[in-house]
Amino acid sequence: MIYNKLSYILAFNQTLLMKRILNYRWLLYALLISVSLQAQPTERYIKVIVAPDRDNWTYKTGENVRFTITVLKNGNPVRDVKVNYEIGPEKMDADKKSSAVLSKGATTIDGGTMKSPGFLRCVATVMVDGQEYRGLATAGFDPQNLTPTVENPSDFTRFWEDAKKEAEKIPMDAEMTLIPERCTEKINVYQVSLQNFRNRSRIYGILCMPKKDGKYPALLKVPGAGIRPYSGDVVTAELGIITLEIGIHGIPVTLDPEVYADLGAGALNNYQQFNLDHRDRYYYKRVYLGCVRANDFLVSLPQFDGVNLGVSGGSQGGALSIITAGLDPRVKYLAAYYPALSDMTGYLKGRAGGWPHMFDKNNLPYNDLKEKQETIKYYDVVNFARQVKIPGYYSWGFNDETCPPTSMYAAYNVITAPRELYLALETGHWTYPEQRDEFNKWITGKLLGN
Repeated sequence: MIYNKLSYILAFNQTLLMKRILNYRWLLYALLISVSLQAQPTERYIKVIVAPDRDNWTYKTGENVRFTITVLKNGNPVRDVKVNYEIGPEKMDADKKSSAVLSKGATTIDGGTMKSPGFLRCVATVMVDGQEYRGLATAGFDPQNLTPTVENPSDFTRFWEDAKKEAEKIPMDAEMTLIPERCTEKINVYQVSLQNFRNRSRIYGILCMPKKDGKYPALLKVPGAGIRPYSGDVVTAELGIITLEIGIHGIPVTLDPEVYADLGAGALNNYQQFNLDHRDRYYYKRVYLGCVRANDFLVSLPQFDGVNLGVSGGSQGGALSIITAGLDPRVKYLAAYYPALSDMTGYLKGRAGGWPHMFDKNNLPYNDLKEKQETIKYYDVVNFARQVKIPGYYSWGFNDETCPPTSMYAAYNVITAPRELYLALETGHWTYPEQRDEFNKWITGKLLGN
């Protein structure tokens, strides 16, 4: 009897330990993914610093910009190093390529100007001890006057209203599965599965719900590009906000990390361009409607306060935040980092277009089809931004090489609703802690009425 009890206790403890190990493994993976998504630049021994000659990096068209290039080692200038640099409109072929020897560790060069609104970028590289180091800076020329290149179809609104009506006919069939090991003293954590779109497609996410009885605002968190698991936002939930962090690919978001790696390298590789030649079959139609379906679920919760619904995300998630706000009048606030999928046709007009750059010189040979260029008009962030009627908070930097500021301003400039823009000029496709703090403070403050 004692032996049996002891065996049971040992088996139970072993099972518990294995669960904890697996959970820690998963959380470590999620943490690594989160860090990689921020694309935080690695600190390097040699630093190549490029800066325009104005504090705000902004000029009027026709004004000249001068770029200063400095190379530092241990905080001190590296003398007599050769720097190669090129200058031109962001994401386009350089107009000027040259080099200089930094006799004093720095040099200032004439960057020229732009005759129309846009962004002029200087990229500098040096070789030190056999290693290449790179830096860049981007000057904006009347960015507030940038206008979109993408056309707004006359039936854009009708197309999406019809799509929403079709999706409304599909039962939500919500399933909630408690994840005990992720729950905290104050928060219950669930994996949620919702029926979405057609052909039995589903959308999955992680719901974090305050345990205390009451009515709460809700925040939909939409994802950046890629295929990965999700951990949910317990921190925001502990402030008194229901959070739902969703994936977009119709697969559970709590699987083994290797599953997502295999899908990303295989079946879902380059999903952004699946069925681009047909506006009703394009991959993102199910995704956009899935965001609305996620809101259907949030507003159906008895704990929801019935009014305060927000949406936030970065990159692809920044795009989905604007898109969801444009599609769903129940959303009251949006917050978006460096929105992708913005003014994607820019390359067809001789300037930078938004991620995923489907019409740049590398992808144009595959996408130079009328059908694809027609489809994209119905999915570009710009045309959803025109429909945004709620307060929004936006943030990006001028050095973003993934989501060019040209494309982001093209979307931002058509928004007529109240808006705030936090510029962290030297950031690329990443954020400073202060930037994230202000972003989170804005959206949570709005939802909580602070």
